[in-house]
Amino acid sequence: MKLKNTLGLAIGSLIAATSFGVLAQGQGAVEGELFYKKQYNDSVKHIEDGFNPGARIGYFLTDDVSIDLNYDQTHHTRSNDGTGNQKIKGDTGSLLGTYHFGQAGVDSLRPYVSGGFGHQSRTSVKADGHSGRDQSTLAIVGTGVKYYFTDNLFARAGVEADYAMDNGKWDYSALVGLGVNFGGNAGAVAPAPVPAPAPEPEPEAPVAEVVRVELDVKFDFDKSVVKPNSYADVKNLADFMKQYPQTTTVVEGHTDSVGPDAYNQKLSQRRADAVKQVLVKDGIDAGRVSSVGYGESRPVADNATEAGRAVNRRVEAQVEAQAK
Repeated sequence: MKLKNTLGLAIGSLIAATSFGVLAQGQGAVEGELFYKKQYNDSVKHIEDGFNPGARIGYFLTDDVSIDLNYDQTHHTRSNDGTGNQKIKGDTGSLLGTYHFGQAGVDSLRPYVSGGFGHQSRTSVKADGHSGRDQSTLAIVGTGVKYYFTDNLFARAGVEADYAMDNGKWDYSALVGLGVNFGGNAGAVAPAPVPAPAPEPEPEAPVAEVVRVELDVKFDFDKSVVKPNSYADVKNLADFMKQYPQTTTVVEGHTDSVGPDAYNQKLSQRRADAVKQVLVKDGIDAGRVSSVGYGESRPVADNATEAGRAVNRRVEAQVEAQAK
């Protein structure tokens, strides 16, 4: 199969994958990408710089660490300096470990660093009585950033440096790519706990009184995933709203003071949306729940300490109703 047909099939698969409703970030996710890079060939004499198309597939061992298998082909490269302007062909395969900073989300940037090893094979320049293939074992380091159009569809820009162990020289490349991430556990909602027995009904009070239930969910640093130990508290709020079907609530998200204001505003909104999603899955109509993020603007503890910042990473909500 020709390369252009392979790339066409891969692009079609990429577009189809973005339509799945189960796409997710985090540990266990699989990430696929098509990329194109400018290769600066300095380690081998008499070869011009080229443009290399390629593909990558990765697997997230944790929410932040992935292991990535890369493959690209040498294209648009020729020999120079009086060696006949010969067309150079070849390919490179590599296995890299990548660490990601921050968290993926709509309109978010996620920087990364990577490192690993690869093998490169290229047709050699026919000069000085030499022909055949040039093959090298590479040590590879890289860095760059991913921009997420959605929680799962992203574009990547980065740079890499390849050290040829055979001759002790470096090559460099700049690349851009388009990828999709799916199948992870971030944002997954754990099964609802077994409902507790309904409490005995209280005797009717002679005068109507106001009853209230409050919610306070804490989050890990730079995360917007509702932890399993908070689901019981969210369910208590859902049960109260089922008991009083005329009630509505506003779910308010907050962050600590670490990070830029604009990023914290979006993070607090994602936290509020995550709690709203759990309420809806517990049977509350989405129209009865509003979610709003306040970023770092409403601290309830001292952001100068770790304990205070942990208290500020929260989502709050409350509901009042009149009980007869």
